Amino acid sequence: MASQRLKRGMRGALTASAIIAMVSTAPVPALAQPASGESDALKKYNELNKQVELVNEELNKAKDDKDAKQAELDKATADLAAATKAKDEAAVTEEQFRGQVETLSTASYRGARFNKLSALLTGTSAQDFLDRSSALNVLATDNNKALTALHGAVKTATESETKAADATKRATEARDAAEKLKIEIEARAKDLKKQSDQVKAELNKLPAADKAKLGGFVKDTGKYFGPPGAANTAVQAALSRQGDAYVWGGAQPGGFDCSGLTSWAFKQAGVSLPRSSRQQYTVGKSIPRGQEQAGDLVFYGSSAGSIHHVALVIAPGKIVHASTYGKPVAVTSMTPGGGSDFFAIKRVVG
Repeated sequence: MASQRLKRGMRGALTASAIIAMVSTAPVPALAQPASGESDALKKYNELNKQVELVNEELNKAKDDKDAKQAELDKATADLAAATKAKDEAAVTEEQFRGQVETLSTASYRGARFNKLSALLTGTSAQDFLDRSSALNVLATDNNKALTALHGAVKTATESETKAADATKRATEARDAAEKLKIEIEARAKDLKKQSDQVKAELNKLPAADKAKLGGFVKDTGKYFGPPGAANTAVQAALSRQGDAYVWGGAQPGGFDCSGLTSWAFKQAGVSLPRSSRQQYTVGKSIPRGQEQAGDLVFYGSSAGSIHHVALVIAPGKIVHASTYGKPVAVTSMTPGGGSDFFAIKRVVG
């Protein structure tokens, strides 16, 4: 009996041990801390932030497009002014030489029309013939010059009229397109304001630990140099802004978005870049990954049309960039620091 009770007790003990082992080794559901290392709150915040970055990029692109249309409008307006001026000047010249041609065409020498034969027949001497022939040559030469000038003036007037019509058409199209883009920009700006307010609200709700992950900043005091000239100037300018806040639409010291930082940095070197990251991608020459150098631009996205981020290379595999709202301008690795969706590298200068 005792042995049976002992066996039953041992079975009970083993069962309890097995249960404890199962519980201790079973995976704990990651409800508060997903496998990515982000809390649910931080994950939600980052997702919202990405959405706002896309809206901000679209807004910057629309501004680039509007600037381009404004440039087209300015060019068309200048062409119209030049064509109108040329047309008016040609009209004056045409009027002047038309009268001269008519006068020369009806010119008479001593009351009679002359050609060289009539001059010979009516001349009283060889000298008289030479004098009359010379006068006829002068008339013919002047008439030819006047006819040439008249023809040129008429041609210029016609061409200027065509150019004026074309310039008027281009100016109208550019003006209409700019107006549409203005409306689009206003709508995107309102959307950006609405969504950015939501992101800011979510940031305020984050636990202190999550905020620390976002805002934790240690300035990189390393020395980085690009090729002498504009590239190095841009690199040093961008590095000097470490710690500046991320600001949607920001493009000056104190607050930058990604393309705002790169455009500002190159501006310090006398190089003008478009405002949006997608338009900046259209500048310069492509560089294979692994051959980047300080001063190159690196882009992130799945395609040229979906680029959403740009950073400035400061050394192979290393960048300085304005990454996202809640994080200051900082030095990070090219990947994954800049993003996991690396797309391309462009060399703007050199």
